[in-house]
Amino acid sequence: MKYTTEIKVNVTLDEFIKKMDNVDNMKHWQHGFVSAEHISGDLGQLGAKMKLKYRFGKRKMEIIETITKRNLPNEFHANYTMKAMQNVQQNYFKNTNNGFTKWTSITEFVPLNLKMRLMLFFIPRAFKKQSLIYMRNFKSFAENGTSIANA
Repeated sequence: MKYTTEIKVNVTLDEFIKKMDNVDNMKHWQHGFVSAEHISGDLGQLGAKMKLKYRFGKRKMEIIETITKRNLPNEFHANYTMKAMQNVQQNYFKNTNNGFTKWTSITEFVPLNLKMRLMLFFIPRAFKKQSLIYMRNFKSFAENGTSIANA
């Protein structure tokens, strides 16, 4: 399943990237984020791997991030691999004429088992909805300093 989401953030591209490219800020805009652990490669660079841990109630999730393209401030692509699913992200960042940043994210979920294949088939909108929630949370954090960690 592949889809595109976009959002305009009322900060300059430089400010946007400074906030986006800081792993310590993830707790401010990603629900359930617990921690990040560098695994291999040069931190934040092409080919680097990081283990991301999330908790949603009693459910825990580990995701391995592999950076597949880093051309900041314009692009950041990564693969996120879980036990039953792979998420391929292509993120594009662009200055707008009025000094905002336009963030376009092309997301593809690839199921790795039958259960996830069925989930993608029956509730595809839930995945896009979650992507938009993360984007809106980042917008709120970047523009106003609003953190979901304090909520």
